[in-house]
Amino acid sequence: MQEQTQPVREFGAEKIGEIHCITIIGQVEGHQILPEDTKTTKYEHVMPLLAAVEESAEVGGLLILLNTVGGDVDAGLGIAEMIAGMSKPTASLILGGGHSIGAPLAVAADRSFIAPSAAVTLHPVRLTGVVLGAPQTYRYFSQMQERIVGFLTAHSAIRRETLLDYMLATDTLASDIGTVLTGEQCVQCGLIDALGGLSDALTWLHGEIDRRRGGSARGQIEE
Repeated sequence: MQEQTQPVREFGAEKIGEIHCITIIGQVEGHQILPEDTKTTKYEHVMPLLAAVEESAEVGGLLILLNTVGGDVDAGLGIAEMIAGMSKPTASLILGGGHSIGAPLAVAADRSFIAPSAAVTLHPVRLTGVVLGAPQTYRYFSQMQERIVGFLTAHSAIRRETLLDYMLATDTLASDIGTVLTGEQCVQCGLIDALGGLSDALTWLHGEIDRRRGGSARGQIEE
């Protein structure tokens, strides 16, 4: 029992039948270690888990549960690219919040869901620490922002202009630039595929697993 519960305690991951479940919560931690009292998801834990899921013959699909408050852009995009590059069916479910880098992590899956009570916060890229007031700094910010915008528009149905309008809105958040989108608004603008809960995500995953297996079987027969 201890061996079975360790992945859940340490990495927020568990295999349920033929579906592997991974949680991405709190802040996505990058190269800088965050304080111990901050709930984090460490990219060095998630990336090997994703590789193991992709390689495992026992796993038919992946479910990603999300409740994030932002985090490191490079680490978040790195995890998102791994999810997007998987050959097995993947589904994401936003529960609570999908703040900032949580949006790319959600849309990276083949099918994204958001709970009706959940929300996604979109805002421009920001840096902590000393910022140099130089043209190179502006170009760096612009490049990082474009990486996120490009990923979101490539992996969802949201229009680039709409996404930028949400990110740069000045009349929504009290002390920040950006927009908080409800679950229904996320679906309406094309950022997230569907409203739903755990059963909806699991039902889609099982159906997609069966569909792909059926297609493979038919292809072998035809050959």
